Amino acid sequence: MSVKENISSCIVKIKSDRTNSFIEIFEKRALRKAEGIDSRLASGDRNLPLAGEPVAIKDNMVIKGEAAGCASRILEGFVSPYDAEVVTRLENAGAVIVGRTNMDEFAMGSSTETSVFGPTRNPVDMERVPGGSSGGSAAAVASGLVPYSLGSDTGGSIRQPASFCGICGMKPTYGAVSRYGLIAFASSLDQIGPFAKDMDGIEKIFNIIAGKDEKDETSREIEKLSGKKGKLVCGIPKEFSGSSPGVKEVFDKAVKKLSRDFEIIDVSLPSTEYAVSIYYIIAPSEASSNLSRFDGIRYGFRAESEDLIDGYFKTRGQGFGDEVKRRIMLGAFALSSGYYDAYYMKALKIRRLIKNEFDSAFQKADVIISPTSPRTAFKLGEITDPLSLYLQDAYTIPANMAGLPAVSIPCGKDPAGLPVGFQIMAPRARDIFLIETAKQIEAVFSNE
Repeated sequence: MSVKENISSCIVKIKSDRTNSFIEIFEKRALRKAEGIDSRLASGDRNLPLAGEPVAIKDNMVIKGEAAGCASRILEGFVSPYDAEVVTRLENAGAVIVGRTNMDEFAMGSSTETSVFGPTRNPVDMERVPGGSSGGSAAAVASGLVPYSLGSDTGGSIRQPASFCGICGMKPTYGAVSRYGLIAFASSLDQIGPFAKDMDGIEKIFNIIAGKDEKDETSREIEKLSGKKGKLVCGIPKEFSGSSPGVKEVFDKAVKKLSRDFEIIDVSLPSTEYAVSIYYIIAPSEASSNLSRFDGIRYGFRAESEDLIDGYFKTRGQGFGDEVKRRIMLGAFALSSGYYDAYYMKALKIRRLIKNEFDSAFQKADVIISPTSPRTAFKLGEITDPLSLYLQDAYTIPANMAGLPAVSIPCGKDPAGLPVGFQIMAPRARDIFLIETAKQIEAVFSNE
């Protein structure tokens, strides 16, 4: 089968999909790129590790000549004039970007229910959410529409959907993958990462998109070192308690399997108790600044108005959804005069404590493990209270706070038949070691 035929077949599958995982298919562009790859292969070019493989990208990554909207009305009609660095690297490796996937508006959510394009459904159970905010990218891989996709992770937005959909998802070390061309939510936390059915796929995509990029000053090279020889030590944080009975049962069984080949110890991360609280100070503060650029003047949605000030109010009031407006207000308050030191500065100090506690824990353990999420996928519309939704990321947020690489792999199913994710965290810049360790753990689970 030619690359063009393969991509055509992929597009047919996406068009008949019922999960609403895709917002738009880049059909003409994808077929044109596929023809180009067929020509390169015919001429003998074999330097294409992803030769003709379809890949989907989350709707907060830009691609030249195509729409990118963060699943929001505010960016209605915006067409990108340039490619994100991850898009460039994937296409240089022979990948074909087939479309943009659904997400929580501006990546603010844990269920992919806040999208202006409607919710995405979990292919495991169509009445349940796929997780968020990268729910469309996770559902696209889980339902077999594409073998790989990209998401972004600010507080768990790759790992939690991977857990809910029963696939693998990785948040790299902060800076390991360029954020050039990623529409910002919280710049000190955002990180692009891959989804795949297994860790081999995660490794394949990560090796292509990772590395220093001159267009992103926060980007960095990662350590190429492999893991240590001998028995690896897995630390379980005492503070990561409160999982549902079904998740706890599956996780405990998974740990028991691991104990044959790995040493299991307890570690303590006391300041992670405050991780969710400080996340909802730091992330909204950065979002209130980043999202101030969306005013309807230069691009995107613009409401009818009588004057400039009225236009700002109406455009932002009608263009942003409720959750985005909630977080903008939270952030603006935290950064306001008289409250900056009491909230934002205090949150940054606790963030440093969390980082230091992880550093200490990694003196004892090679990796830190936990359930990815306190519960399995919930039903569409089941959780409407914002605070309850925020707590879905209690186990994933700490890795973002410390800038750590972390991955979620499937480790079993709860009594209702819903997937449970197993989170593995490693020291900063040890992404290669994390992937190697996750592959070892994945092998233990698959051998049962």
